[in-house]
Amino acid sequence: MSQVEFKVWRQDGATDEGGYQRYSTEITEGMVVLDAVHQIQAESANDLAVRWNCKAGKCGSCSAEVNGKPRLMCMTRMSDIDTSRPITIEPVRAFPVMRDLVPDVSFNFEAKKKIKKFKPRKPDSEDGTWRMQQVDVERVQEFRKCIECFLCQDVCHVLRDHHKHDEFIGPRLLVYTAALDMHPLDEENRLEDLKEDQGIGYCNITKCCTKVCPEHITITDNAIIPLKERVASEFYDPLTRLFKVFSS
Repeated sequence: MSQVEFKVWRQDGATDEGGYQRYSTEITEGMVVLDAVHQIQAESANDLAVRWNCKAGKCGSCSAEVNGKPRLMCMTRMSDIDTSRPITIEPVRAFPVMRDLVPDVSFNFEAKKKIKKFKPRKPDSEDGTWRMQQVDVERVQEFRKCIECFLCQDVCHVLRDHHKHDEFIGPRLLVYTAALDMHPLDEENRLEDLKEDQGIGYCNITKCCTKVCPEHITITDNAIIPLKERVASEFYDPLTRLFKVFSS
């Protein structure tokens, strides 16, 4: 057991300025950062706001920045952190703060509503069944592992640094779009929306979103780049544009 010092972000409402408050609590073997936060709540700060649910790395609720790194607090072990200096805990920076460690992530849900939904093609047989290749099915399974922790949104410089929330949906929602667009049964066209309204051109594929994903989804290579290629082929490929001219 050891006494560890924490610097926890405290802020009462999105319009108020916040700051770090120092707390000290005893850390025992096997604890994760979320355990420490709960212990601080119990001992020193009963009014500290923190969002969490499953404590198993599957709900995505406890996203935060620990020593400046976006992480799930329930999956970040205290034994992996240098406790010789104060440990900084703050909310993710790409979204406004509701209170303390709780960000307002409603942007993601509102933006998601604007993405065209799944539109299946007609069944392949009269009994209403479809046929598809297993390789096509497996391609989109990876995207469905997303737990919507929004850590990828947090590290995206377009949202975090440039605040382009009105013009760019971010990597999480590009993954969602890819899951729909690459589904072997889907026939909806989302390319114009990606280009005009959802700002896929803003992404410069730095792969920072892939690095922080707790589900190890290959966001950049498997979702964003294929979508960018489809948009480029549709709107910028000279042969495609020439074909459209002669076929119209």
